[in-house]
Amino acid sequence: MKRARPVVASLAGALLALGIATGQAFAAPSGPPIRIGSTLSLTGPLSGTAIIHKLVGEIYVEQLNKKNGLLGRPVEWIVKDDQSKPDLARTLYEQLITVDKVDLVIGPYATPNIVSAMGVAQRYNKMLVHHTMGIPGLAKYGMQFPAWSVGPNPEVTVPNTVLDALATLAKPPRTVAIVTSKFPSVYLMSKGAQDVIKKRGLTEVLFLEWEFGNRDYGAIANRVKDAKPDFVWVGAIGLEGNLLLDAMKKIDYVPPLHFYMYPAPGPLAKLPEAKNALAASIFEQHPPFTDNPVAAEFVKLYNDRAAKAGLADNSVETQAAASFSAWQVLEAAVTATKSLDDKAMSDWLKKNQVDTIQGRLRFDKTNNYGDDLMRVKQVQDGKWVTVWPKEWAAPGAKLLAQ
Repeated sequence: MKRARPVVASLAGALLALGIATGQAFAAPSGPPIRIGSTLSLTGPLSGTAIIHKLVGEIYVEQLNKKNGLLGRPVEWIVKDDQSKPDLARTLYEQLITVDKVDLVIGPYATPNIVSAMGVAQRYNKMLVHHTMGIPGLAKYGMQFPAWSVGPNPEVTVPNTVLDALATLAKPPRTVAIVTSKFPSVYLMSKGAQDVIKKRGLTEVLFLEWEFGNRDYGAIANRVKDAKPDFVWVGAIGLEGNLLLDAMKKIDYVPPLHFYMYPAPGPLAKLPEAKNALAASIFEQHPPFTDNPVAAEFVKLYNDRAAKAGLADNSVETQAAASFSAWQVLEAAVTATKSLDDKAMSDWLKKNQVDTIQGRLRFDKTNNYGDDLMRVKQVQDGKWVTVWPKEWAAPGAKLLAQ
């Protein structure tokens, strides 16, 4: 499906969201702060990616408070460490709502923790905007809204997008090995890829699973090598892709075309063995994405903040963009309704669209999902660049075979 470039609608309001100079003076926010609560996986196996969402939230709240906050009041973000544990995330969201008395909540990182937070939000009738929910079928609560724009059936649409990209090569793959973590969202995608591959007439030569949190990838690497696939689909999240590539290096195996579902973006891009690796993306910091002035300004702010934090890669990509988009959705709902009423904000979002740095988001399909805006990116010269669809490719970039 051809994806049109996002319309930068309501540009003046969007520019104000980042405090970009427009000639308008702002009154300093005053009164009691609007408190926004969330958890993030600041420790544990998801921490390598969750730190990105922490930096984005800090930037967004700082910029809000440089203008007039929300509804003229300053904004305070209360973020707690869920340690990458869904059960702890559930407990902490209970605390945020009942003990800390936050006004609004925003989602944590990764599907299992979001599902936990969603259950708490439903119990207290709180709207929940979230940024990394990879299993739309689990998002049945009517007042939840995803900024992770995978559409309502990503297990079908995302694998087809990846294979559409590969079909443009001079020698498209005919045999596929699928190896995947049992982490819920990537497992859903990998099982979906298995079905899509069969329907497209490709041959599956291996399907192999591992438990999330696994550290030993030697046997998996050997199985992939023995299968001799043209294309390796890796259902990996966080550093799992790095660990698998390290294991492949030890047996002198270089995968041909290889795709990683939700990698820790910086660490994978900087790994020499990840040359020409593919992944899904909604945003990379190059045109045409950065033609949006809000996106361009955010890229500058994030690059500086991430470099100071010592991140392996300080560029803005899909994780940071999804996180920023979630804050944009939350701000849009508050501003449009001129209130903190969760039901009023939810009703507004269901009837309207929000312009974000990844594109225009809508919430009128199954479980409040909208369009699948996922693109395909590739590691080229140690950095991620979008290569598919063509209208979103980085200037001069094209998909490379191994």
